[in-house]
Amino acid sequence: MENNKNKPFFERETMEQLTEAYVDSLALNSAAIKNGKDLVKKNSFPLLCKSEDASVIFGECKGSGKDPYRCSVDWAKEGNPVFRCTCPSRQFPCKHNLGLMYAYTSGKSFETAPVPQDLAEKREKAEKREEKKKETAVSDAPAAKRKTNKAALTKKIAAQLEGIAIAEKLLLQLTQQGFGSLDKKVLQTADEQAKQLGNYYIPGIQIALRQLTELFRSENERETVYTQAIEQLTMLHSLIQKSKKYLEGRLGNPDAPVDADTTLEERIGHAWQIAELREQGHVRTDVDLLQLAFRSYTDAPRGEYVDEGCWANLSTGQIQFTRTYRPFRASKYIREEDSIFHVVTAKELAEYPGDLNKRVRWDEAVYREASSKDYMNVMASAERSFAEVIKRIKNQIKNPLSHKNPVALLHFKEILKEDTAYVLVDDQGKQLPLTDIPFVSAPTTHLLPLLNRAYLLNQAILVIFEQNMQRNRLEAQPLSIVTADKVIRLLY
Repeated sequence: MENNKNKPFFERETMEQLTEAYVDSLALNSAAIKNGKDLVKKNSFPLLCKSEDASVIFGECKGSGKDPYRCSVDWAKEGNPVFRCTCPSRQFPCKHNLGLMYAYTSGKSFETAPVPQDLAEKREKAEKREEKKKETAVSDAPAAKRKTNKAALTKKIAAQLEGIAIAEKLLLQLTQQGFGSLDKKVLQTADEQAKQLGNYYIPGIQIALRQLTELFRSENERETVYTQAIEQLTMLHSLIQKSKKYLEGRLGNPDAPVDADTTLEERIGHAWQIAELREQGHVRTDVDLLQLAFRSYTDAPRGEYVDEGCWANLSTGQIQFTRTYRPFRASKYIREEDSIFHVVTAKELAEYPGDLNKRVRWDEAVYREASSKDYMNVMASAERSFAEVIKRIKNQIKNPLSHKNPVALLHFKEILKEDTAYVLVDDQGKQLPLTDIPFVSAPTTHLLPLLNRAYLLNQAILVIFEQNMQRNRLEAQPLSIVTADKVIRLLY
């Protein structure tokens, strides 16, 4: 197997700068880390070598067969290590690659030796592919946007509209039956009907229907479930109506531009590619970002694990998100993301259409240590008026298709405790209640009294909002506190 792990960790990493933390960051999950380290503990590497120019380490690792696996980690291209191994694993890097690197970081003796012929040939082929890619990129630079296959587009839209009609009928049936009659059998039938929507290119609407049926399988109190179900029904109704109108318009005019300003396309189920976002002007170059919070959670209706990072864009001051989706069935082959404490410089940052907290992604980036200037930059971008922020948050929450849990970075004068609850106070004396909200599913407010009092005065705080329907008020949960020299994470 061979793979180019396109995720650098430090601004300049070579074999000489290899650290255990960096190797940990490359592993797909904690199990891969353990397996790689176990190989070193068991002395499974009878041969450990490094090239004279310190650009590649290679060796042999004992396997289940009589012949050892030959593995290597190649830094021929700075910032992009290439992993190669003769084992049949589909994980990149495999445990043998990880073990090879852990052997180096643990101080094992590596013999300086010539790069094996087969490895040298692969490196040469890789270099030629890279050169050809660059030549193609240059030749394609002034090229026009991709042409749309109108016949295929018309056929797809017609199928989507047919699927939306089915979804609308299913939603009507569930509503007419009433929430009280939605027993296990009815929910199973609804899931089977929703499954059929997989043939109509509307996975987003299909997932939204699954989210509705999943609510009635939860162990929450019925009143809470009914409140959430009404919100989901409202969203689904709006999504179906707006999708129908939008797609009917595109069916009548295939030349009409795709909606790249709102989340509607993604809500229907479109998976934006970086090339498309580039065509729509949603790409920035050389952008610095600092991660402020991180969490992983399970999304049962989607059938995926989600790794979500919350970032401060140091170029614009905006709070943005990265999300990596790992389908249950393929999760062990997809790298599990983790907290990042360095500043990331994305060579090309793609922004998805969205609301206050746009989702972003990048393919290539370099990392550097965060400085006091970076932290001060983040603090300077914090909102100082709670009233203005709350107005924007409420406007977003009112929109049925907008995310109901936006995030904001706020400058606060102090954090006070009133009775058993905490409140955030701005310079004008406006208060914002702090509490643990259901959406996050991880408490953080209980950590506030553990902090030094100085961190509760005149700092910046990252909070996530939720409208409490029972109390009819907007509440916020603290995620991180940003000071002049650090980020104190309450959730990571």
